[in-house]
Amino acid sequence: MIIGRRNSAIVLLAVYWPTLFLLAHISIPEAVQKAGVSDKALHFLAYASLVFLLWAALDPNRKVCWRRAMIWWVLLTVVVYGIIDEVLQSYVGRTCDAMDFISDLAGALTSCIILTYLTFWPAAVVIVAVIIFGLTNIARQELAEVVPLINAMFHLFSYAVFTVIWIRCIASLQVRQNVRCEMHTLRFLDPRRLITAMMPPVALLVVTKGYSLAVGREFPIYDVILAIGGIVGAAAFWTAGLIRRSAIQGPLGPDD
Repeated sequence: MIIGRRNSAIVLLAVYWPTLFLLAHISIPEAVQKAGVSDKALHFLAYASLVFLLWAALDPNRKVCWRRAMIWWVLLTVVVYGIIDEVLQSYVGRTCDAMDFISDLAGALTSCIILTYLTFWPAAVVIVAVIIFGLTNIARQELAEVVPLINAMFHLFSYAVFTVIWIRCIASLQVRQNVRCEMHTLRFLDPRRLITAMMPPVALLVVTKGYSLAVGREFPIYDVILAIGGIVGAAAFWTAGLIRRSAIQGPLGPDD
């Protein structure tokens, strides 16, 4: 449902934005410095996520329309916040860097462009895929060697989240194409359909890790195992939820 989607975005934004502010105003962790993480890439990904959540909290049912005032207010809010953020960093022992602000702006505009052409769920698929790819290849040193627990959790949960978003995306497309709700449920209970739904997350994993190998970065095999576990687990969880809801409520409605 649209209301639920907006409320979820508001909750996520209420958690994400203060966390983003906090992380930007503490000393850079030693592990991050040791890994050689690109702060410009982090700024880009952080602000791309921020704009997506802002838009979802305001109007998740529409694409961005540049003739409407709302997107300009979103951009103005993010620009003002980005400037304040950079200025305040100079008071906590960090550098006020114009290039960081440019990276912020680039991330914000990229999210706006994606939302111009894609509706909520397809846009979420693209943005989450970019975040996963970016965070995986953001450091010069393999993160599994520096922060093994965080790296393991990232691979498990990020691919699980991407899988759920992808399944929700194709489900919403089926509803738009006037597929009957009963058929929508049955298709995702069909193992063949479920395997097909897991292929794009697996493809993202292959592309992401393939790029890592191409640029000379090795990674432990358990990264791949955890990511696949997250994909399979998310698909199984989704299917179990459909079975339970179908048993309790009957066929799903278009807003489910």
